[in-house]
Formats: sequence, structure tokens, C-alpha cells
Amino acid sequence: MELIVKLFGEDKNLTTLNMSLRAVMVYLILLLLIRISGTRTLAKKTAFDNIIVITVGALLSRVIVGASEFVPTVTAGFSLVVAHRCLAWISLRHPWLDKWIKGSRRLLYKNGIIHHQNLVKSLMSEEDLLESVRTGSNIDTLEKIEEARLERTGEVSIIKNKFITLGS
Repeated sequence: MELIVKLFGEDKNLTTLNMSLRAVMVYLILLLLIRISGTRTLAKKTAFDNIIVITVGALLSRVIVGASEFVPTVTAGFSLVVAHRCLAWISLRHPWLDKWIKGSRRLLYKNGIIHHQNLVKSLMSEEDLLESVRTGSNIDTLEKIEEARLERTGEVSIIKNKFITLGS
């Protein structure tokens, strides 16, 4: 026990070695928690997934600096990850919960019509839409696309017009 206290420190009186070892330990724990929560947590970048990443990261950072006790804090992080996984699993079977947790996509533009009401709901201007078209599909005008949607991740997906050829 004395060796563990010497290596990992106690309370807030931590040395560089203590904090470094704590950081490595928290890193390994986070790898385990990511495996439990699922790799989609980092891949999807939805608000639902970002909440768990930010919250668990903030929580476990307290262990590194000695602001919170190790075991209760790690247990709280584990509990959050399990709750996140359960909500994700339940939302697969209940579309209403999935929509409530993750939101829904919005049609922003289709066949020459800009859906201004959906732009307003999405807190986007027409210039934001045009920027997304330029950066997302390398097209400089709406006339060359068939459809643009704001996806649940916050990204704008673009469907190019079938009649536009490369270089047009």
C-alpha cells in the first residue's frame, strides 16, 4: 500500500511522477470505457455522444490532479458510460426515444427550393448553406445539387444533381 501511495500520491499533494502515473492510469481506464460505450461514441460526433465524451473526460481529469478520490470517481465514470450504452441500446428499439436523444435531420434545400423555415430551426443562414455546399461537395452553386440536409450530427449532406457532370 505504501508503494501505491508513493507512486500515485495522495490528496492534492502530487509530484510530477504521481500525476504522470495517474494520467497513464486514467488513459487506460478511458480506453476500457470507450470499448464499453462502443466505438461509435467517438465516430458519430452527435450531441448524444459528445456529452459522454466531455463529461467522462472532465470527471476523470479530477483523478489526475487529485481533486477527487480515485475509486468513486472512476466508478461514476463507469456508471455514466453504462447509462449511455443503455440509452443507445434502448433508442435502437424505440424510434421516438432515438429522435428525442439524437434529434432528426432537416431538409434545407431540394430541387431549387430553399427551405427557409428549416434553416431558421437549424440556426443557419443561406450563406452557411452555400458554404456547406462548397466545402462538402466542391460545388459553387445550389443549382448543381439536388438536395441538402442537415444531418443529426450537425453536418450538411449534399446529393449532387444527376445531370451535372464532373467539371460542369
